[in-house]
Amino acid sequence: MTDQAVRTAGTASQDAPVLLLVGSGYRPYREYILAAVSRHYRLWLLDPSEATWQLPYCAGATRVDTRDAEAVHRAALAVVDSLPVAGVFTYDETQVVSCARLARDLGLPGSPPETIEACRDKAATRAVLTAAGVPQPASITVTTAEEALAAAERIGYPVIVKARALAGSFGVVRADRPEDVTGAFAAADGADFANLPRHPANVLVEEFLTGPEISIDAVIHDGEVIPTVLARKRLGLEPYFEETGHDVDADDPLLADEELLGQLRQIHRALGFVHGATHSEFKLTPRGPRLVEVNARLGGDLIPYLGLLATGVDPTVAAADVAAGRAPATAPKFRRAAGIRFLLPEGPCETVEVVVHEERFGPTVHETGVTAAPGDRLALPPAEFLTRYGHVIAVGQDPDQVLTDLEKPERLVELRSRALTERL
Repeated sequence: MTDQAVRTAGTASQDAPVLLLVGSGYRPYREYILAAVSRHYRLWLLDPSEATWQLPYCAGATRVDTRDAEAVHRAALAVVDSLPVAGVFTYDETQVVSCARLARDLGLPGSPPETIEACRDKAATRAVLTAAGVPQPASITVTTAEEALAAAERIGYPVIVKARALAGSFGVVRADRPEDVTGAFAAADGADFANLPRHPANVLVEEFLTGPEISIDAVIHDGEVIPTVLARKRLGLEPYFEETGHDVDADDPLLADEELLGQLRQIHRALGFVHGATHSEFKLTPRGPRLVEVNARLGGDLIPYLGLLATGVDPTVAAADVAAGRAPATAPKFRRAAGIRFLLPEGPCETVEVVVHEERFGPTVHETGVTAAPGDRLALPPAEFLTRYGHVIAVGQDPDQVLTDLEKPERLVELRSRALTERL
């Protein structure tokens, strides 16, 4: 791909340090990050597509195939030669390993590439943490449906069958009985997310953990782990694990739970984090917190935005700070509750229109988003994952009122569609 550099005005001051932003992502879920970080840093975007909506937030952009590490390195050097680059910044799951290598090669802040690789590979995560004495669910790597069945029999039903190196709950299926395992293995082994790499032994069979699921976004500066957002996750569409919402409360008692926070610190120490941002997911089991996975990036699903709404402190700016080697500001400015609900179709359909009913909003409804256009085809797992037509966000002082206002989000953002009978 031919490099194309484009210059435009950023919103940070002209003497602000520069961050190399690798990948910009899906605009409805990622633009808020560029808008926030560009007020503190000059961003130079390295992206495979020609910059369009990103330009108001960037000091410049280079079109480059981000799958080509050498091409990205050349593009980065061209920026380093002319601007005071302070760090490499990404929130793209497909770029975290290559960005760790790029930061190392440029002598910029970051964590060792081996640390990030261990997060990308869920089997490697389990191995490192087991060796470090961190409590882990039983986990067995398999290559065939027959091996998956033997692993499930060894662990005991129900089990989780999941892809070894994907993200966003792609390829994660619960198997309750032996007859469920073959289909679960096929769904996990066949799942794809943004062309992330496969392993020869590509599937894990794991102990099913009971209890609520949470996520913790954190930033790491000089090895210190600082939580920024704790979200309680909502899941649906069993036996799959489609994320249907998240709830954040700045006064959540889990923020003071030393067992949970101690385990979080132990996990990051064992993996070798020095600088960076992570999104860790836990089950709160009767035996205590158990890690589901740790991702070497900001959380998706607008979770950092919920953290900003709940505390007044922006986790995306904190992540940019540690990418630049700076100590982040993370003390809350206020304490509120915030939540998001994602809107999914009832079945395979073609979008006719999406209607927002503002007259039905409760007092804490903050905003809505529409992510499906007329003519878009929508489906549910296992045919498609993360197929949403919109979302609703609420924020307020009273957590109960926030939850009440989010109870029936489909009444607030209504999908009008035509059912599809053919296979998508």
